Amino acid sequence: MADSATRHTPSVHESALVRLLPAASRYVLRGDARALESAAVALDVAPSSAVCRASVRGEHALLWLGPDERLVLAPAEATLMTGTRLTEALAALHHSLVDVSHRQVALEISGPLAVDALAAGCPLDLDAGAFPVGMCTRTMLAKAEIVLWRTELERFHIEVWRSFAAYVCDFLAEVACELAAR
Repeated sequence: MADSATRHTPSVHESALVRLLPAASRYVLRGDARALESAAVALDVAPSSAVCRASVRGEHALLWLGPDERLVLAPAEATLMTGTRLTEALAALHHSLVDVSHRQVALEISGPLAVDALAAGCPLDLDAGAFPVGMCTRTMLAKAEIVLWRTELERFHIEVWRSFAAYVCDFLAEVACELAAR
């Protein structure tokens, strides 16, 4: 689906803390080390050798979600091209490649309240020593499953299912109000 990354944009409450990121193409890739390496080469991204880390080059990112699983992020306008490059690179290898562009949206949480706001609903230790820049993982935020990626010390990228985006934004807005009132 070439247009799957640009489907209906959910209505979300944006604030100084939370903003909706532009549409993107997203693929879940599962495969052995050879398949993951071939995908990285096809996208010109050096694969991360560290667990739960993102690899980024230009507008492409590979997020480590498991030993045999990566979330591939690319610009929305490159959905078809990214899918074609991956399909060709993986053709002779055992793998699973699923376009999930339509399923998820991305939010950016940033600023001095970002860690505290996320910590109000996320069970992870978000201290920079425990969750450094570049780290990514699946987790929960309030009652929504997310992929959390720390892109800078006070900036996080969240991948959330489209149907939960408004809920996550409303939760974070409420927490931000409480934090600001302190």
